[in-house]
Amino acid sequence: MTYHAKVIAGGKIVIPADLRRELGIKDGDSVVMERGPDGINLRREDPDAALTSLREAFKGYSVDQFLRDRRADWGE
Repeated sequence: MTYHAKVIAGGKIVIPADLRRELGIKDGDSVVMERGPDGINLRREDPDAALTSLREAFKGYSVDQFLRDRRADWGE
């Protein structure tokens, strides 16, 4: 679906209500705009993205394994 918006004073853009609902954007949320080859890509910023990424990276890696690895690094 295509949406249209106008740029108003101060460079502000009003995101159409249907699109805000579709993307889950609420008052006070942050959005990310990225320049793409065909224009601007807009997405809702995930405040937990860094935490989610870390959880994925260490999935299945236990505290015990971490301590064993560190002890090996330290020569214990």
